[in-house]
Amino acid sequence: MASNFHFRLSEDLSLILDDADDYNVIIQVGENQNTKEFRAHSVILRARSPYFKVALSTNWITKKDNMIMFNKPNITPTVFHMILKYIYTGELDLTKQSGENILGLLVASDELLLEELFKHVRDYLIEKQTKWVDKNFVLVLNAVFRLDNCKKLQDYCFKSICENPLPFFSSKIFPSLNKEILFDLLERDDLQIKEVIVWDYLIKWGIEQTSGLGNENSDRAKWNNKDYEELKKTLNQIIPLIRFTEISRADFFDKVRPYRIIIPNHIYEEIEEFYYKDALPKTTILPPRTGYSFEIGKIESNIIKPILAKLIVNWIGNDQLYRFKLIYRGSRDGISNKSFREKCKGRVASLVLIKVKDTNKVFGGYSSIGFCSLGNDFTLINSDDYHDFRFYNSSDNFIFSFENSEDTRHMKISRVVNKSQAILDIDRSGFNFGWGSLSMNNINLHANNHSNNYENNLKTDTVYTIKEIEIFNISNQ
Repeated sequence: MASNFHFRLSEDLSLILDDADDYNVIIQVGENQNTKEFRAHSVILRARSPYFKVALSTNWITKKDNMIMFNKPNITPTVFHMILKYIYTGELDLTKQSGENILGLLVASDELLLEELFKHVRDYLIEKQTKWVDKNFVLVLNAVFRLDNCKKLQDYCFKSICENPLPFFSSKIFPSLNKEILFDLLERDDLQIKEVIVWDYLIKWGIEQTSGLGNENSDRAKWNNKDYEELKKTLNQIIPLIRFTEISRADFFDKVRPYRIIIPNHIYEEIEEFYYKDALPKTTILPPRTGYSFEIGKIESNIIKPILAKLIVNWIGNDQLYRFKLIYRGSRDGISNKSFREKCKGRVASLVLIKVKDTNKVFGGYSSIGFCSLGNDFTLINSDDYHDFRFYNSSDNFIFSFENSEDTRHMKISRVVNKSQAILDIDRSGFNFGWGSLSMNNINLHANNHSNNYENNLKTDTVYTIKEIEIFNISNQ
């Protein structure tokens, strides 16, 4: 019968470690004021660690009075004590260790080729998801991204940062973050932070990373062309990761424009066209970050992609933060004038989106005053036994069309021309922009603009059949 006496073996080896009288290795670890000498046995180190098996070979070792002398300044005394405890006894207790010590143990066990120990520490960090990670973002990232077989921990670190990014960006050691790590982070779509803040900290990081700038030359007013060119070299790979379309016009003017010289020309020209011509970039566009989108947050549309919603928000303008609340969907609530008017009453800023049958076209319109039953502020232009015709005033309304749910190349927008007749409230229509400029009559959609109350960019005699329709109420965050 086979028997195991591991506990007694571990206990005896622990005594050898703590009170060795026949040791033949002295290992000095740590640096500056935090150093310590440990006594060990080469036969045990070589048996337990492939690293020491090579490092303690006759070709590498330095001897003094027949004693092997070994230095490991990059490992702290606390961490090395845990390593020796594991090597001699197979025991390890991480519950009372600081996050910094656990991280140091992870890095050291990887270096010393202690695969079992490395996997245990890595899995412990993932399982516990300890709060210290949030306080030492840069320390963690710079360490774990040097390690193989650590992708899950890397993913956890990124996820932790994306959920609460400000402590990371504002930390004093953020400027020392490795460029490749920063690239991987800014490439993510789930970073929950305003894009203008990302831009601000990217500039700060670039300044600290650029020779000749930083503390010795932090006043931008004193920079010359060479300084800007050096900063451009530092940031050239990272700038394309910025979602410039998520930055407001005011912030673009105040915070991005002063650094125009460091932004590649094709990117800057496309962003200018976006802000001043309502044209989305064609080569540099990235989707809004799902965690934090500048104006729209998350728009729950089955008709358009988020990038088109971003463009619509830009048309609305005013550099506001908006929330879009879905209040009506044809496939859910029924496509009819009655169902529309029941769901979409009131003087509330609203967006309508329409997908029509037998084509990829998407139509829509924005009304700052809503669509129907808007109250007493109206002009009654006609009345009979069946209908009241009421026009409402708005200077902000517009209608638009896209060729499909994510294509901006053939987009069209028509803003209101006759502001006193921006919206017609009539019970034989669901909604009616300017008497037929864009209107719903049950399942039919018209865009004839016979009244010329809107610009003439969408005019068509085609009567489309509505396949899907959505209404969103819009409010400031």
